[in-house]
Amino acid sequence: MPRLFASTSRISTIVAGSSLAQGAERGHKLKAIDSLRLHWPDYLMEAGGLSIYMFSVCAFATLSWHPASPIRQFIDGAIPRRAVMGLGIGTALIAVVVSPWGRRSGGHLNPAMTLAFYRLGKLELWDMLFYAGSQFLGALAGVAVAAHVLRGALGNTAVHYAVTAPGVYGDIVAFVAEVMVSFVLMSTILFVSEHEHLARYTPYFAGALVAICFVFEAPLSGNSANPARSFASAMFASYWHALWIYFTAPPFGMLAAAEAFLFFRAGVGPFCAKLHHANHQRCVFHHGYRTVFRFFG
Repeated sequence: MPRLFASTSRISTIVAGSSLAQGAERGHKLKAIDSLRLHWPDYLMEAGGLSIYMFSVCAFATLSWHPASPIRQFIDGAIPRRAVMGLGIGTALIAVVVSPWGRRSGGHLNPAMTLAFYRLGKLELWDMLFYAGSQFLGALAGVAVAAHVLRGALGNTAVHYAVTAPGVYGDIVAFVAEVMVSFVLMSTILFVSEHEHLARYTPYFAGALVAICFVFEAPLSGNSANPARSFASAMFASYWHALWIYFTAPPFGMLAAAEAFLFFRAGVGPFCAKLHHANHQRCVFHHGYRTVFRFFG
C-alpha cells in the first residue's frame, strides 16, 4: 500500500474550495447545463491558458526557424535552435501553470491529460468534455492571435504555423515516439505530484521535460503529446497529414501512464488533478485518495 499524505498546502486548497469540491462530489447528479453554469470560469481559464501557451509556441517557432529571424541567423544548427525553442515553450508552460488561471483550472492544457485524470476518477464526465472543448478552442485562439500579430511570418514555409508532423522515419516511428513522450510526461506529473517534498515543483518538472523532449524527440514527430496543440496548428496550416497520430498516441500514452500509476499504487488514485497544488484557488476536481478500478494487477 503506497504511503499517503496530505500536506498543509493541500489541506488549505480543500478548505478554500470546499463549496466547489462538494459540488464536484455531486457531479454525477449534474447535467451538462449545470456543469457549465457552475464551472464555466474554470473552462474559460483553461482555454485562456492554452491560448497563451499556443501563442508562445508559434512565437518561438517563428523566432527559431524564420529565415529573417536574428536567432536563426545567429545560432547555427538544428539542435541549438530546437534548444532555444524548447526552453521557450517549457518556460511558457511553467508560467501558465503557476499563473492564477493555471492554479485555478489545474493547468492541464491538454485533452489527453484531462482524459487520463478522468480515468483516475478526478473529475466528472461533463467537466472532462467541457475541459477538452475549451482546450481545443483555446489552442485555436492562440494560433489565431499569433497569426495576426506575426503577420505572414507564421505562415512561412520554414515555420508553417508550428505544425507537428512525422519525421524522416515515418508515421509508425512518430506514433511510437508520441506514445512514449506522452507516457513519460504523464507519469512524471503523477508520481512527482504525489511526492510529499516534490509536489510543489510539479509544474517545473513538466516544463523541463517538455523542453528536453522537444530538443531530442521533435525530429521524430514534432513533439506534440497534445491533440489540441497539433489540431490548432494543422487547422491554420491546412496540413492534415498523419493528424491521426496526434489524436490517438497522446491519449494512449497518458492513459497507459494512468494504468501504470494505479498498478504501482495498488489501485489508489492521485490526491488531485491540479499540476499546482500549493494554492488557495477553488477546485472542480475530486480531492482525496480513493481506490480506482484497475485493468491490470
